[in-house]
Amino acid sequence: MTTLPLLRETPEKNKGWIHSYETSAGQDGPGWRLVVFLSGCLLRCQYCHNPDTWNMYSGREMTVDQVWSKVRRYRPLLKKGGITFTGGEPLVQAAFLKSLLRRAKEEGLHTAVDTAGFLGDRVDLEMMQNIDLVLLDIKSWDPEVYLRLTEKELEPTLSFARRLAENRRPVWLRYVLVPGITDVLEHIDGLARFAASLGNIERVDVLPFHQMGKSKWRDLGLEYKLESVKPPSREELDRAIAIFSRHGLLAC
Repeated sequence: MTTLPLLRETPEKNKGWIHSYETSAGQDGPGWRLVVFLSGCLLRCQYCHNPDTWNMYSGREMTVDQVWSKVRRYRPLLKKGGITFTGGEPLVQAAFLKSLLRRAKEEGLHTAVDTAGFLGDRVDLEMMQNIDLVLLDIKSWDPEVYLRLTEKELEPTLSFARRLAENRRPVWLRYVLVPGITDVLEHIDGLARFAASLGNIERVDVLPFHQMGKSKWRDLGLEYKLESVKPPSREELDRAIAIFSRHGLLAC
């Protein structure tokens, strides 16, 4: 497998494409969050519930100032939380994300980035320091399963995870449990061992696969391969959570 070369510096960019916004509490970082969805993604995850974010140009082109005019409306709420950048894959627009992160820190906000890590080489030292929390989605521990599930290689994500650990950036690990695909106990155990070895994983969220995005695939004329897959049972979720817990990780 090949690892993408590390970029020494990512230039800033004042404009980018924003898909949408929403608010959340506790799931996308600590406290109340404004979640900003950036458009664009290179992965083609079979269970993606936002395939409408894949095309970067499907979003609305905005400047950093325009984004911040939206953010300021939520400022009283964000004092007890912060801002989370997601997608799509926010690192597709790394230069724009860098500018947004800098503005967020200038405004005194807690920052989180939700990423699959495949483009982690685009995170330079300044960006790293301006990210308070990374929500890292690792789709599978098995390279073949990962490739089949996302159409991309696993190693760049693992390399980024190691860099985050080296730079002592806090991480919430996210793992989607898909029956018949990501529920192999040996694979979950391998990921748990890796996560425990890093030393910076604050918690693990085992997320149940769902069919909420199915209609979007149909509307976009895309083949949805998981039509017949059912969500995992409570027992299956608890089994996966227990594996992470056995390795000393806080899992839920």
